Amino acid sequence: MQYAQIVNEEWGFGSRASKGISALFSGDSGTGKTLAAEVIAHELGLPLYKIDLSAVVSKYIGETEKNLSAIFGEAQTGSAILFFDEADALFGKRSEVKDAHDRYANIEVAYLLQRIENYDGTVILASNFRHNLDDAFTRRLDFILEFPVPDAEYRRRIFEVHFPPTAPLSPEVDLAQIAAKYRLSGGNIRNVTLTAAYLAAADGRVITPSHIRSAVRRENQKMGRLPED
Repeated sequence: MQYAQIVNEEWGFGSRASKGISALFSGDSGTGKTLAAEVIAHELGLPLYKIDLSAVVSKYIGETEKNLSAIFGEAQTGSAILFFDEADALFGKRSEVKDAHDRYANIEVAYLLQRIENYDGTVILASNFRHNLDDAFTRRLDFILEFPVPDAEYRRRIFEVHFPPTAPLSPEVDLAQIAAKYRLSGGNIRNVTLTAAYLAAADGRVITPSHIRSAVRRENQKMGRLPED
């Protein structure tokens, strides 16, 4: 995006290819896809439009396309970055046409493909389930970026960031050990540190390893995972 004017306008590539950029951010929930989109928008000095799929998709024929047209038109005016979270819900695989509903769903996907290709700005799709996306989309994307669950070293660093310097951490808390033991995403770690802080506030006013373990168990239960000791 920083060099688009040079490449497209000065060097003439704009007449040979789409001027916009499209990307897929793929990874588990809490791995930083939305945060990365916000960072990119901040670095470029552009507004970021987060699209609420529940407000866009309509059961009435033609309404979804109408809503999307309004979004792309507004974004074009402000050179905004469009961010579609949980994109697989909207950009899902096109199915075999068995009835009018299937035919209409496939028309929606084709319409979206066209709008993305004609958009001069940046479109970012985020998905927890990359394999659910329509193949026609993935072939046309400029970038596909995988957001993995952070390894032990990054988990330690994320724990350190989310515990403020003024947080009353017990000397017994070993963040490197905790990070090595529990496989958590950045979003999970944020929730764990806050939950541990509230547990400690109600119990001694010092955040101990026990509070952190309890917070991890709660987070795993919330995510439908087996509790960890």
